[in-house]
Amino acid sequence: MADYIGWLKEARGLSFDDYNDLWDWSTTEIEDFWASIVAYFDIPFSEPPQEILKERKQPGAEWFVGAKLNYVDRMCRVAAQNPDKQALVVRSQTQGRSQMTWAELLQAVANVAAHLAKMGVGKGDRVVAILPNTEVSIIAFLATASLGAIWSLCAPDMGHVAILDRFRLIAPKVLIAQDGYLHMGKPIDKGAILDEIIAGLPTLEHKVFLPVISDLPEGAVPWEQMLQGDAQLNPTPVDFSDPLWIVFSSGTTGTPKPIVHGHGGVLLEGLKACLHLDISKNSRYMWLTSSGWIMWNLQASCLSNGATVVMFDGAANHPDLMECWRIAADERVSYFGAGAAYFSMCQKAGITPRHELDLTSIQAVGSTGSPLTAEGYDWIYSEVSPDAWLAPISGGTDIAGAFVCGNPMLPVRAGEMQARALGIATRSFDPEGNELIGEVGELVCTQPCPSMPLYFWGDTDNRILLDSYYDTYPGIWRHGDWIEITEEGGSVIYGRSDATINRRGLRLGSSEIYRAVEGLDEIQDSLVIDLEFLGRDSFMPLFVVVTDGLTLDEALIEKIRSAIRASVSARFLPDEIVAIPEVPRTLSGKKLEVPVKKLLLGGDPEKVVNRDSMANPASFDIFVEYAAART
Repeated sequence: MADYIGWLKEARGLSFDDYNDLWDWSTTEIEDFWASIVAYFDIPFSEPPQEILKERKQPGAEWFVGAKLNYVDRMCRVAAQNPDKQALVVRSQTQGRSQMTWAELLQAVANVAAHLAKMGVGKGDRVVAILPNTEVSIIAFLATASLGAIWSLCAPDMGHVAILDRFRLIAPKVLIAQDGYLHMGKPIDKGAILDEIIAGLPTLEHKVFLPVISDLPEGAVPWEQMLQGDAQLNPTPVDFSDPLWIVFSSGTTGTPKPIVHGHGGVLLEGLKACLHLDISKNSRYMWLTSSGWIMWNLQASCLSNGATVVMFDGAANHPDLMECWRIAADERVSYFGAGAAYFSMCQKAGITPRHELDLTSIQAVGSTGSPLTAEGYDWIYSEVSPDAWLAPISGGTDIAGAFVCGNPMLPVRAGEMQARALGIATRSFDPEGNELIGEVGELVCTQPCPSMPLYFWGDTDNRILLDSYYDTYPGIWRHGDWIEITEEGGSVIYGRSDATINRRGLRLGSSEIYRAVEGLDEIQDSLVIDLEFLGRDSFMPLFVVVTDGLTLDEALIEKIRSAIRASVSARFLPDEIVAIPEVPRTLSGKKLEVPVKKLLLGGDPEKVVNRDSMANPASFDIFVEYAAART
């Protein structure tokens, strides 16, 4: 960050009083700011842009008009400069430890790209994968991107219904999958589930399998074969805003949102993030992430800036909660990141990593996914490193980046994120659209940025995109988080302001829970509420309306949990299942998720809902009683 600020003064003649002054410039003169990121990081355009930003508008801003590049271009430059340097280290509880130099990584990417091209994969085709957080997913992604094809990834522990709900939307040509994994030392065979997924994707022309549990299925190409050859990597030039990947962020109703991000926007946002993470070619970066979380994608951004990425694949508590700290020590990790829930687990378990291991290599600790409490800050400084820079971030899959994050030049205050991200016009709004300082309001972004969604796949009239982010403040992005911006420019995230479920950083639409639960004959209706809020333990109750004549006994509770585990993921199992007579609904039939959430978080029963707008006003009474019993 200091180097970038110095570069702005030398190359652009710009000086700033402090970081807030720099941030003001970056979110006011947005064209100049993003042009400076291109110049500072020396983005390799194959054709230069004719215009930085066609028009300041949301959605639909057109960035770097006329420019051509490929996301993989910068990787090629890094590899050419450091061919023998470690690019990836993988610590997998399924397949052990492995590592790759930059030369080895780019050769593998070239070979896989060549095989994909022989399969007919080209610009705009979708390649989907069900892979863990290992080098296979990184290689397959970069190979796909190098061809101008579009990548999409799901984690192997996701339920087959949830995977099909995502991949069916985007009509993939190729599937790359691992047939299972070890969890807590036990083999998990996903072969039968993969068969169901393949049967549900009629557009598939090719299947590539990495067999670790069973034999290679008939008709599948082995992953090892994809790695064979001596191909040259020549990434296909694409437009700045051509699609790079499709990621999924679930809303509260309907199917998952297939968010399309572009090559250029993701590259710029990821490199800019390296300023806030203090990531350079000398960094050894490790973030505990599922391959289904946007933090998987951030690993690629760190690679783009030359860092060595240490990937962990497995259960963070196997054989115990010290395991990831042991890896961090063994691999001399300089940046260690995880979801706030992981640090909370470590704190509650009473482990003391820095007293048992040599963690002196750790210079920075990152946290995201949910709010990190002040007690969490204290634990990290006490039990991980008293000298490390602690820099929690908060952002979203939706923008492939952070709204608020760290700055190594600023003080760390317990419970706060240090700064608003450069180039991201993050503000706090009241319901009328007035800006708030020192008060909790809606997190909004008032200016466009390059990594905002290009569109949702299949959303031809942008209706779902508009409903998702722009229904409250027209032309201004509303993210769905409660945020307080402090007088000093720091921030505190309090949790979700909408009904999206956030379990340890993985977000899910409540509709996916409903589809699993209400598919049971014994359940007539349901309501799920995630009560994540800063300073409180995450708690997610599920309320169900049981079919007449039945009761919610232990057998039915287990059947409900099994349905969620099979169709969605064990990560989204409720903390409590409660029987209710009926689900409160609006006059138009929508479930009243947000009012119930506000009530259970301590809201006034008379203010959180207008009963005159309800189809069944009396149904709210049981939730008032439930809320009172919890206090």
